[in-house]
Amino acid sequence: MSVVDSVTTQDVRFPTSLNLDGSDAVNVDPDYSAAYVTVGLDSGEKGHAFVFTCGRGNDIVTHAIDAYADLLIGSDADSLVNDLGNASKRLIHDSQMRWLGPEKGVTQMACGALVNALWDIRARREGKPLWLLLSEMAPDEIVDTVDFTHIRNALSPEQALNILSRGQEGKAERIASLRVDGYPAYTTSPGWLGYSDEKLVRLAKAAVADGFSMIKLKVGRSVEDDRRRLALVARELPGTPFAIDANQSWEVAEAIEWINELAEFNPYWVEEPTSTDDILGHADIRKGVSPIRIATGEAVQNRIIFKQLLEAEAIDFLQLDATRVGGVNENIATLLLAAQFEVPVCPHPGGVGLSEVVQHFAFFDYAAISGTQDGRFIEYVEHLHEHFAEPARVSNGRYVAPALPGTGAEMLMDSRERWTFPTGAGWLEVGDLAAVSEPHRTPVEV
Repeated sequence: MSVVDSVTTQDVRFPTSLNLDGSDAVNVDPDYSAAYVTVGLDSGEKGHAFVFTCGRGNDIVTHAIDAYADLLIGSDADSLVNDLGNASKRLIHDSQMRWLGPEKGVTQMACGALVNALWDIRARREGKPLWLLLSEMAPDEIVDTVDFTHIRNALSPEQALNILSRGQEGKAERIASLRVDGYPAYTTSPGWLGYSDEKLVRLAKAAVADGFSMIKLKVGRSVEDDRRRLALVARELPGTPFAIDANQSWEVAEAIEWINELAEFNPYWVEEPTSTDDILGHADIRKGVSPIRIATGEAVQNRIIFKQLLEAEAIDFLQLDATRVGGVNENIATLLLAAQFEVPVCPHPGGVGLSEVVQHFAFFDYAAISGTQDGRFIEYVEHLHEHFAEPARVSNGRYVAPALPGTGAEMLMDSRERWTFPTGAGWLEVGDLAAVSEPHRTPVEV
């Protein structure tokens, strides 16, 4: 029997605000960060995971992970890793800690990090990347990992089992296809709101030359600026589809008016037009801008909100995030909900390490759940991949299937040490130049 004997957190931050990488209408000056955790066993095994943040507050998440760690220290690791459904519930439904959510915000993300670290150990033990581990698990074992609390009226265990059972047909062929051909990608790297027009066009042309079949532009600061930038892309890259992303910057009525002002440019979707907690607002926007399609999900806090977005017919694309919710288990629940409502999943990886991790869910979805890649993409952002043990790779506009055992979350030790905030060598060199060291700025002050 192996025992959990350590849970170690690190506050890792990168000064991406220096070049406004990741900037949008709301997140105006992000310093991409990872609340990083390593779960150690007395056998010497380690599981890695992280929660993505935008800089300030990253330490709050690391402290939350530390608080939940007491629920794992000294536990039988084999029992946890072999029954990840109960392991997840042990953390998320702790009778006292759950009051701090329940199942939302910092506490849910902290639980998710520990759950993901246990999955990392499980995948390493089986010698498989997470997507392949999930794809080759029996349908009933996958169902056992899902917490159906508060979603049974939309997805029962029996319905989930039926979806996964149907996914068995042709699964081996789809796994083989993923290993050879990968999965379609689109890129946001050209479209950050802080970039000049020249940089936007230069990076967009480079993305198309690299094989990306769609690009995404940030919008929402000024309708005049948005129209200028979209017209620029339409003129310089005729025929290239593009999506737009407002990052929750609009009120409902404002979103409808603003999107209709941009309708002539025919965006592939409009992402996060308003607060992701506003299910009925999303539904009103979708009706008010039809046939333009609506996407959301990166900031959705749990499976229960996703259930309501789907029930309300409020979205056309579901964009799950690898670290926003309660770990692998909850993302499985979300994939199954999307399949139940026949809504395509296009995962969100716009942050440090998210491409490395979230790609596994799209690969699993295609192999064992939806069985299709039609109209589906994984976002790709060209930042910080070099810091990971297995960097996400895109070739000719398609994600290459991850091959190393694990979830893909392991960050290189040298990178973690160099960019530990505020004492790492990288931060000693940057000093107070990055936004994380400046007084708080809001979008209206920029």
